Amino acid sequence: MDYILELCHVEKTYGEKENRVRALKDINLQVKEGEFAAIVGTSGSGKSTLLNLIGGLDTPTKGEIFVKGKETGSLTRKELTIFRRRNIGFVFQNYSLMPVLNVYDNVALPITFDKGKHINRRYIEELLKELGIWDKRKKYPNELSGGQQQRAAIARALITKPAIILADEPTGNLDSHTTIEVMGLLKASCKKYSQTILMVTHNEGIAQICDRIIHIEDGMVVSGARPFPGKGGEGVC
Repeated sequence: MDYILELCHVEKTYGEKENRVRALKDINLQVKEGEFAAIVGTSGSGKSTLLNLIGGLDTPTKGEIFVKGKETGSLTRKELTIFRRRNIGFVFQNYSLMPVLNVYDNVALPITFDKGKHINRRYIEELLKELGIWDKRKKYPNELSGGQQQRAAIARALITKPAIILADEPTGNLDSHTTIEVMGLLKASCKKYSQTILMVTHNEGIAQICDRIIHIEDGMVVSGARPFPGKGGEGVC
């Protein structure tokens, strides 16, 4: 079976000697195209480190990461930047919108970085209408609610129609109603564009909505039913 994402014996170590920390240990993971997977684990277990390595924001100390069959470690820095921009979308808990740009320009930003790439204004309009923020397109981030900022961040992640979306606690700052809406939007995008989504979350309810739950403990992927590490309960998943 072909996987859109494959990690082979990936390790990540920070520091040296007595300050040496093994954040990830011998990670082997395969993810299919169109899969919506939740990554769960206690604080400090290596979830965000894993996302950063997959997204090419950091490099593994050992091992190989394949995205769409391409080993990202074999790319030059420039090649990796272009590959990441065209194939991977990021959604962060703190939204990471540019404060000096309005919603429309924030969403178009990844395409403006890609020289020679045409800005599909009709697609931007379609995305913003689908996400319910077309009427906010001229507003700046500080004029939006948390939910509206996250919708803009999702639109920005989707604008290049990436094969993989990496979401780090995307609903962490949202109320329950907006959380449900954002999750619905991510699931709809996953199906509509056959995108693969990997999402770090502490919310058990959100994790159960996903196609698959990947547990990380002490820097390692573990299998089987385990106590859920999220807040407000010791449910087993």
